[in-house]
Amino acid sequence: MEKLSILFVCMGNICRSPTAHGVFEKLVHEKNFHDRIKIDSAGTHAYHVGDAPDQRSQRAALKRGVDLAPLKARRVKTADFQKFDYILAMDKSNLHYLEAMCPNEFTQKLHLFLVFAEQLMESEVPDPYYGGPNGFERVLDLIEMGSEGLMRHIIREHFTT
Repeated sequence: MEKLSILFVCMGNICRSPTAHGVFEKLVHEKNFHDRIKIDSAGTHAYHVGDAPDQRSQRAALKRGVDLAPLKARRVKTADFQKFDYILAMDKSNLHYLEAMCPNEFTQKLHLFLVFAEQLMESEVPDPYYGGPNGFERVLDLIEMGSEGLMRHIIREHFTT
């Protein structure tokens, strides 16, 4: 069985998308789906290619048991649109960027990540880069809720017989 593949996307791939990558990966392991789901993250811009996630993101995530240190930033590639089953943007700006570069036959794979957090009023994960430490905590709160909703969706749509 081929693994279901998920790509989380933000602008630079050093705050929001690696946080989503790490949080969702932890959840996938806890639910014992690690052999059925592949996870990655990328940025729409090449500002930080090869860099580790922002230290503030790493510290906030580590407090919740999520180690982001092994992740390295990369930019979205054209091949990603064919390779991944779900391509989840953290905000509308990055979703629009992905829509502009996505071949027409793959646009159904593109979504805002928080559409899976049905209990939230927010549709976007805000960029914490220029804010204080509370912004990174808020990002984690939103991403945890989005990850739980995404997992429910995936189980319902792909792993229920």
